[in-house]
Amino acid sequence: MDTVRESTVIDAPVGAVWALLRDFNSHDRWHPAIASSRIEDGLTSQTVGGVRYFSLTDGSILREQLIACSDRDMSLRYCLLDSPLPLMGYVAEMRLRPVTDRFRTLLEWSSTFQPPAPERNRLIALVRDDIYRAGFSALHDWFSGAPQPAKPVVAPKPAPPKNSGQTTMGIVIQRHGGPEVLSFQPIELPPVGPKEVRLHQTYVGVNFIDIHCRTGHFDMIDPPGIPGMEAVGTITSVGSEVSGLRLGDRVGYACAPVGAYCTDRVMPESMLVKLPDSLSDDQAAGTLLKGMTASFLLHDVQPVGPDDIVLIHAASGGVGQLLVQWAKALGARVIATASSAEKLVMALSNGADRVINYRQEDFVSATLDLTDGMGASVIFDGVGQNTLEGSLEAAAIRGHVVSFGEASGPPGLHDLGRLSSKSLRFSRPNYGHYVGSAAQVERYSRLLFDAISSGKLRIPSPEIYPLSKAAEAQSALESRRLTWSAVLETSG
Repeated sequence: MDTVRESTVIDAPVGAVWALLRDFNSHDRWHPAIASSRIEDGLTSQTVGGVRYFSLTDGSILREQLIACSDRDMSLRYCLLDSPLPLMGYVAEMRLRPVTDRFRTLLEWSSTFQPPAPERNRLIALVRDDIYRAGFSALHDWFSGAPQPAKPVVAPKPAPPKNSGQTTMGIVIQRHGGPEVLSFQPIELPPVGPKEVRLHQTYVGVNFIDIHCRTGHFDMIDPPGIPGMEAVGTITSVGSEVSGLRLGDRVGYACAPVGAYCTDRVMPESMLVKLPDSLSDDQAAGTLLKGMTASFLLHDVQPVGPDDIVLIHAASGGVGQLLVQWAKALGARVIATASSAEKLVMALSNGADRVINYRQEDFVSATLDLTDGMGASVIFDGVGQNTLEGSLEAAAIRGHVVSFGEASGPPGLHDLGRLSSKSLRFSRPNYGHYVGSAAQVERYSRLLFDAISSGKLRIPSPEIYPLSKAAEAQSALESRRLTWSAVLETSG
């Protein structure tokens, strides 16, 4: 994101300047670029959430929404909904302060937005000079009593339909393949529906499912398309039937449909969760999908308790780290596998009772030795092809093998008849079947947030990459260079 910040001192008391500017429909009276203005839906000009529809002196149409207004702080914030210019994610603030010398007013006007790279310098100069500095000059004239210049009467250009979409920046999969198929480019946002909200996203989570979508292994994107199932941000617009969320709420999601790799997004209210203060935006974006996965695995796919011996593969991975901590907190005896001494130390620090380096020893034999030949009552296998056969052998009688991932490849076909030799249960849970409704999202996110706030789960800080460097983040995840997770910062 780029930031433009300008300030000026106006020869007028702060109360008088605030009385003019807090009227969200006043700028056509003083700003030279504005020909006419009105507030939509008959709302007053101070209504937070109200939208001003205005035409410029060149006939262009813009729509802006008031998202915050404070008489105490003498400040207001607004965002751009529709514009002929590609000012993606544009959010602006006007803030006033009294100057005791001759009762003057300090006015600061600032904004953040993400312009397309080829037009960056032009658009920054336009906002700085044609909007802010021109506005300051006009306000000086207004409060000095100088005659206001006549504005040309122009026929407005056709207005965009109400609640039309806008342009933002995002990552597009141009075709199935390697990281090189990811393209950073402008994308169109759909209009906000009655039960939807628009988010300005701060961080986007990077997960293996995104890589599977990129390669075509998962048939979830027909290129060109936008990957991603996890992000956090702030609500900048709400639909007419939204009841549980408000402008400015800090929320996150980890669910279908794909499309999270972008600066702004429209999402249904039902799939969003308010974030606790205990999680920063980057932590939340790197945790929600993994945390809700661990939540349904441990509480519904296989409820874990003190009587269980739990074997967790890839214990140093994202979901693995949470499973180790959480299973131990639930009272289980935890055996963790990993591929290096460093990763084994991490598993022990997360609470594992015993660890196995599966590159140096046979984890089946080691598990049977550690359990006096009984085997593990529960096995969480997120690796897939390289471990599933051994997981079936390492399970105890009436044990449960849960195959929830395929980091090494698909688990393949197995003889179901052999399960009867130990009365084994085998599960292959699908994330979307557990986190696919508002009630499920509420349940698993609540369990996750409670575990974090109670200290059962420690959440590391993720590796942060700019959104434009999504290919680098996915490559780091694929090559196992990450110790926790990666997130994409939309302002980077």
